[in-house]
Amino acid sequence: MDTIKELFTLNFPYVLVSVFVILTGIRSVVSIFEWGIDKLGLETKWRRQRREEHELLLTTSKNLISLQKKHAEDMKRSDKHNLEMQSDIKKLTDLFIDKQVNDYRWEIISLADKISSGKTVSKECLRHAVSTYEKYEKIITEHGLVNGEVEISIELIRDNYQKKLKEGF
Repeated sequence: MDTIKELFTLNFPYVLVSVFVILTGIRSVVSIFEWGIDKLGLETKWRRQRREEHELLLTTSKNLISLQKKHAEDMKRSDKHNLEMQSDIKKLTDLFIDKQVNDYRWEIISLADKISSGKTVSKECLRHAVSTYEKYEKIITEHGLVNGEVEISIELIRDNYQKKLKEGF
C-alpha cells in the first residue's frame, strides 16, 4: 500500500520533463551518429532504402514521360490512318455511285435505242425502265450530279409506254 501512496506522490511534471530530455538526447545522439556516417561515406540500410526509392521514383517518372510521348505519336499516326481510311471510303463510295449511275444510264439508253430501232419491247421492260429512271434521278439528286442524255431517252420510253397503253399492248 505504501508503494501505491508513493506513486501518487510522484512529481508528474518532473517525470514528463525528464522523458522529454531523454528523447531529445537520443535524437541528438542519432543525429550525430548519422552525421558521422555521412562524413565517413558509409551507407546505412535505411539510407540505402531511401536512395533506392528515390531512384525508382525518378526512373518511373522518366518512363512515364517516354510513354506519354509514344502515346502522343501513336495518336498522331492513328489520326493520320483514320483520315486516309475516310478518304479511301469516300473514293470507293464515289466509284460505286458513278458505276451505279452509269449502269442505270446504260440500261435506259439501251432500251431507248431498241425502241428507236423499231424493236418490240414488253410492258414489264418499259415499267422497269421507268422505275430505273426514278432510281437514277434519286441518286443524281442526292449527290448533286447532272442529268444529261438520259432525259431524251426516258421521254422516248414514256411516249412508247403511253402509246402501248392506249393500244392495249
